[in-house]
Amino acid sequence: MSYDIKDFLKKFFSSRLFVLAAVFIVFFGIILARIFTLQVVNGKSYQENFSLKIQMKQPINAARGNIYDKNGKLLAYNELAYSISINDSTTYSSTKEKNKAVNAELAEILTVLKNNGETLNNDFKIDRKKDGTYSFNVSGSSLNRFRADVFGKGSADDLEYDKETGIDEANATAEQIMEYLMGKDNFGISSKYDGDLAYRIVVVRYAMLGNRFARYKEVKIATDVSDKTVAYVNEHMDTLSGISVNEDMIRKYNYSEYFSSIIGYTGPISESEYTALHKKNKDYTQNDTVGKAGMEQHYETYLRGKNGEQKFYIDNVGRISEIISSTDSVAGDDLYLSIDADLQKAIYLALQNEIAAIVYSNIKSGEIPINDVYTALIGNSVINTEHFSKAKASDTEKSVLSVFKSRQKTTLGKIKQELTSSPEALNTMSDEVLDEFTYIISMLKDDQVLLKNEIDTSDSVYQKWKDQKISPKEYLNYCITQHWIDISQLNVDEKYADSTEVYDALCKYILKNIKTDTEFSKIIYQYMITRGEISPRQLCLILFDQGVLDYDDATVNKLKNGSLSPRDFLMKKIYNIEITPAQLALEPCTGSCVVTDEKTGEIRAMVSYPGYNSNKLANGVDSEYFASLQHDKSSPLLNYATQQKTAPGSTFKLVSATAGLAENVITTSDQIRCTGIYNDISNKPKCWIYPGSHGLDNVFEAIRDSCNVFFYTVGNRLAQKKTGSYNDANGIDLIQKYAHIYGLDQKTGLEISESKSSVATEYPVMAAIGQSDNNYTTVALSRYVTAVASGKKYNYQLMNKIVDADGKTVKKYKADYEDISDTLTSSQWDAIHSGMREVVSTMDRFQGFDIPVAGKTGTAQQTGHANHGLFVGYAPYDDPEITIAVRIANGYSSHNAATAARNVISYYYKETSMKDIKEMKAAGANGNTGNSVAD
Repeated sequence: MSYDIKDFLKKFFSSRLFVLAAVFIVFFGIILARIFTLQVVNGKSYQENFSLKIQMKQPINAARGNIYDKNGKLLAYNELAYSISINDSTTYSSTKEKNKAVNAELAEILTVLKNNGETLNNDFKIDRKKDGTYSFNVSGSSLNRFRADVFGKGSADDLEYDKETGIDEANATAEQIMEYLMGKDNFGISSKYDGDLAYRIVVVRYAMLGNRFARYKEVKIATDVSDKTVAYVNEHMDTLSGISVNEDMIRKYNYSEYFSSIIGYTGPISESEYTALHKKNKDYTQNDTVGKAGMEQHYETYLRGKNGEQKFYIDNVGRISEIISSTDSVAGDDLYLSIDADLQKAIYLALQNEIAAIVYSNIKSGEIPINDVYTALIGNSVINTEHFSKAKASDTEKSVLSVFKSRQKTTLGKIKQELTSSPEALNTMSDEVLDEFTYIISMLKDDQVLLKNEIDTSDSVYQKWKDQKISPKEYLNYCITQHWIDISQLNVDEKYADSTEVYDALCKYILKNIKTDTEFSKIIYQYMITRGEISPRQLCLILFDQGVLDYDDATVNKLKNGSLSPRDFLMKKIYNIEITPAQLALEPCTGSCVVTDEKTGEIRAMVSYPGYNSNKLANGVDSEYFASLQHDKSSPLLNYATQQKTAPGSTFKLVSATAGLAENVITTSDQIRCTGIYNDISNKPKCWIYPGSHGLDNVFEAIRDSCNVFFYTVGNRLAQKKTGSYNDANGIDLIQKYAHIYGLDQKTGLEISESKSSVATEYPVMAAIGQSDNNYTTVALSRYVTAVASGKKYNYQLMNKIVDADGKTVKKYKADYEDISDTLTSSQWDAIHSGMREVVSTMDRFQGFDIPVAGKTGTAQQTGHANHGLFVGYAPYDDPEITIAVRIANGYSSHNAATAARNVISYYYKETSMKDIKEMKAAGANGNTGNSVAD
């Protein structure tokens, strides 16, 4: 035995196996020593070094500064609210498992959010239409960037044709992208989720995708959610992995409707905003909330404050493992505006009252047909036709829907016939069919199927279309041959389709889309009302059914039994402004007013009617509300004080008087005879008083009488001044010179969006009375009349002061000005001011009015529409303190604008209370509503 062992060992140690074993043993020993060194000897050091490599930081958002009026009334502030968020912190064994789990959780929470009436935060670049189709809500470079992000490319230049998916990435449609994202290789969204829910899951999953390399970051699903939603999440926290309730600061606005055009609103930062702001301030992140419009946007850097910072370690899958440090944020600065909030509100209501009075009076007189009121209820979405098909629809709504479906079927049949078998030229169509095809072409342009930028407007066939001499079929077929149609939007193979196939696909696209298009349906509804297929009584009852009006049993019963006519019912609601002019969107439905402190040049009120609820646009846009604003025919998103331009009417005659006096073509004592017609130029324009006349007028009397012939003569003399004979360009040069002195050819300096007014460029005789191509904003007219009253051309601004979080004034604002008082002598200024005083003294609107007011009216014509009514003035006449400019677009007469001005001035001087303004309603309807050009 001993020999055998000895012999075995001898053979083993002398064999190659021993050498191999020895090598393995040595290597194993080295590995053990290395592991000991790494984990025990140097373990702590390596752990620290590893942690340092994945140390991260995240901003702690600063509280946004408040906004106040001049008296310290709070207008914009932050409020604590709850938001629902999700993060991608859970680890899964496979993509399939992750998709199944995450989609199920999202389906659950998104269903809860919808049932509880919460709004989904949605910055996705694709919208889902009511018919279940998809469309892009961005275009150009933004759309290209979105496509690149979807397909994981560094830039749009890298997009290519993918043989595996069959998608041309650079031209991928919204439908293709949705199919791609919902596919098993991406979000894996099961067909068990209905179309709307699947879409909303994609919205959240795509937002989460942006955080795939920073899983500690949360995606906010919904903001300012109800206690009911918070309770649900808290109760189901164990099953809703990664979903949490967070405290959040949201932006809130007092006096929202009255200040929306000034203050604006906040919202999630866009890609372009981030790029611009990050260049100036590296603290900006792509998750920030920023000012989107108005003062919120202009003073973003002051309001924003300074973010704090939290530093932490994250693990290898991007989750926070340890908090290192935290630096507190510094609140933003507070803004104090020059605006008086109470005055702003009073003016808004006064404008609404006067506009309602005009509408009421014109319905009563027949100037506005009552049928226009009925159709407006549908046309401007006072009544929501989509509610007719809801489970909770009333019997009246269901009855109207039944009739509509029958009529819709007939209408779609006619449209199909026009597109295919029996086309007719536009000029032979009925008004109804013409309106329908006008909308269809507009829809194709909006959907970017008909490429309006590609259309050659000089093309002979296009000209025939504009002249209504060809049919839609002929026009659309021609558009296809000219490549004005984007074939990629249609369900055809671009490479092999001929023009007939493309046209067939286009027809199918049109018929499919108009069937579910709310705006197209409105056209059908409106003609049904006109034909009596839907009764006015049904419409009035639906106003109660949908909560547009507070339910009133007695009134409803009277409507049902016929003891109260729909006409009388609606007239009362319009009179009481329970249905507003903005809701009806008839002419007039808009107005604007600017009041300025004459002594300091500070704006005390700047009102645009109608406004909107900025609380619904802040903190993530309520997309349904925003869409309603965009379709609203009263255009509440437009600032009528700063962005709308119309002819100034006779308010411009003060410029002409200034030019005539300064250039010595008239003196204060010169008299010019008005015979009612001006015979010195070929078109022989008339005075507004024709066939009457004003006789002999000097400049003071001409301003009082607003005599056109006097100012035609001034314009003619200005055109002759330089050479002694009439020269159009020379006359315009002088008119432009004095318009410039008053600042009418410039923006006023406001911090918010403002259109530049336009001074006339031709026809000095007509320009002298405010016609030609003169076009001015209300705020420009305000600065102009302030300059007339004070001799100072102010640079306007809305800011009073900026105060930091500690109450220290950071910046104080004072309006600077240019002294223009030496443009005229004191006696010449007196003549203009006296004429303005006489304008007001002779107006019935100001009879018995205790405050002495000076002003000038203006009635500006607009072809095919009611005249615009304007008034500019100041008070008190003997020692001006405020100036005022009022415009009621399509307000029929300048006297209506003057009435609104009187009510504003009365409130300012406490002759009228806020209660009086509120109770006034449409009581101002007392004549002068005809479409007269009298001033």
